[in-house]
Amino acid sequence: MSALIALVGRELRLALRQGTDAAAALAFFALVVVLLPLGIGPEPGVLARIAPGAVWVAALLAVLLSLDRLFAADGEDGSLDLLRLADLPLELTVLAKALAHWLATGLPLLLMAPLLALFLNMPAEAYGPLMLGLLLGTPCLSLIGCVGAALIVGARRGGVLLSLLVLPLYIPVLIFGAGAVEAVLAGLTPRPHLLLLAGILAAAVPLAPIAAAAGLRLALE
Repeated sequence: MSALIALVGRELRLALRQGTDAAAALAFFALVVVLLPLGIGPEPGVLARIAPGAVWVAALLAVLLSLDRLFAADGEDGSLDLLRLADLPLELTVLAKALAHWLATGLPLLLMAPLLALFLNMPAEAYGPLMLGLLLGTPCLSLIGCVGAALIVGARRGGVLLSLLVLPLYIPVLIFGAGAVEAVLAGLTPRPHLLLLAGILAAAVPLAPIAAAAGLRLALE
């Protein structure tokens, strides 16, 4: 456990020291949401109707933007080989990287989402399901993204390949996350959508590190 915490701390320090990926993701998230009213018009009813999907799509694309260097930098400088030879299992190394990625990218997106939802005229009763959905969904995006990032280590044009690998797996998270907010706006309960998001997270926590570690082993052989 101490080695896992130390690795998470290392990844967070690197993310904060570089700062470009996390800052670019946050800037992209804000710009996508801010530009939408300029494209479709300032009508409050229209903005409120598209707000759940707009916030979730922007968050998904922002997370995707920060994934391509998740393992590539360690692969280029040889750190990935050292991490593989460490006492910590490679699966736990992947889990630590996913946690650090969520803390550096997913958590700031979660905290910024209410401000952007306010900009899109989202009703007040939808804020709770939006925040809870993002709290359950953004870790899923980081975990699933780790699998795609592991598979493109050493590949040319990895960013394009990563999008093709990861986006289909992101669709259920997007559907249930936006669906929870839309259910509240329709006067229904968001509980089924949030439970499905929780189920995806419960499955991704053990399975995504195993899949990503297998991909890293193939890339390092």
